[in-house]
Amino acid sequence: MGEGVLEETALGDAWPAARVGWYATILLTLAYTFSFVDRQVLNLLVEPIKQDLSLSDTGISFLQGLAFVIPYVAMSVPVGRLVDKFNRIAVLIGGGLIWSITTFACGMASSYAQLLIARMGVGTGEASVTPAAWSMLADYFPPEKLARPVSVFLMGPYLGGGLALIGGAYVLDWATAVGQVSLPVVGEVATWQLTFMAVAIPGILIVALLATLQDPARRQSSTEAVTTPPWRDVIAFLKSEARIYLAVLVGVPFVIVILYGLQGWVPTILVRVYSWDLADAGRIYGTVALVAGSSGVLCGPFLGKWLQQRGFEDYPLRVGVIGVIGIMLSICSLPWQTTGAAALVCIGLASFFVTLPLALMTLVLQLVTPNEMRGVVAGILVVIANVLGLGLGPTSVAVITDYVLADPSRVHISLTVVSMIVAPIALLLIMSGMRAMNDWGVRQNAAAT
Repeated sequence: MGEGVLEETALGDAWPAARVGWYATILLTLAYTFSFVDRQVLNLLVEPIKQDLSLSDTGISFLQGLAFVIPYVAMSVPVGRLVDKFNRIAVLIGGGLIWSITTFACGMASSYAQLLIARMGVGTGEASVTPAAWSMLADYFPPEKLARPVSVFLMGPYLGGGLALIGGAYVLDWATAVGQVSLPVVGEVATWQLTFMAVAIPGILIVALLATLQDPARRQSSTEAVTTPPWRDVIAFLKSEARIYLAVLVGVPFVIVILYGLQGWVPTILVRVYSWDLADAGRIYGTVALVAGSSGVLCGPFLGKWLQQRGFEDYPLRVGVIGVIGIMLSICSLPWQTTGAAALVCIGLASFFVTLPLALMTLVLQLVTPNEMRGVVAGILVVIANVLGLGLGPTSVAVITDYVLADPSRVHISLTVVSMIVAPIALLLIMSGMRAMNDWGVRQNAAAT
């Protein structure tokens, strides 16, 4: 399994060939993309699931958020430790099998409890993706070449979210055209159940492709085996760069709240507020989310490089500030739009700005964090981002709609209120780390000369 190449890399003599790194990047991005397809397709199916299972917005938001995030969070740090100690490809393959099988199980659910349990399984499996992929990418590419593959990898959620809506819309159209669908063993299934089953199938194919990867040697300064540091050392290191980690590990998750609020409720906004057909809402918003989100992720490193060339060592956090300000300007105009097309302009801009800083924020963690701690630190970010993002994003919008505004047709106002509360918090946290990031960059430059 490429032992010679891996040994040479471990000794620090050479990095894996670029084609090897980019092949891995493509497969890891595919895995990340289809994990988000399985995760996000529920957002298209809010109305039919609510109708079949007699749920409120708050009830469906638990399926979108807490049912997924509780096991996802519970497993992320333990999986991060596994990533730091064992074969990362094996960890990722195991997670892929779990989330694909349980996504299919969502389609077989006939009650709220069954769907809740299946969603928890999806969260359990997907906890493997981010820690394993982030750790491996940092061992496939040298630091000066890492930003671009990271930005490609981080397109996964926006490709996946968009494909979930677009693909789900076509499944809905097909199922509607053929009428009642009956499957062997399973029997008759609703269109929303069939949609879950359909999107689960590509995950199995992705798992087979992941088996063709080799786990890259972990970069280190000696020939000694990598040892996993105790928790006290991890905590001490986080404290030593507290302002940087506060900006990334807490500031970024508040941005993620807005991201998941958008992904969770925009299809429903288009249906309820602007009277769009559900399949049309999925296709059109899915395309907007895919293009705007992916463009933001790809543009972030270019903007960061432009700032870095002008002497800003804190360029990743500066891009974060630009992104949050852009989000606030885009979202605050949403309630005033009278057509779905105009609303999508606001939503598209917000989707671009919310993803603009994410690749560079991830790069900060990979550059600042020692190799032997990257998996667990990535796991910590996954925990915080999903507790805040998935825990607060969909549910806070639903709670305001159900219990404050008490009007399902004002869900777009609920989304705006949530966004305008959390965006200033994110802005302040990211700004608080700028000086520390600048000092870190100066120290690194001095050590290199």
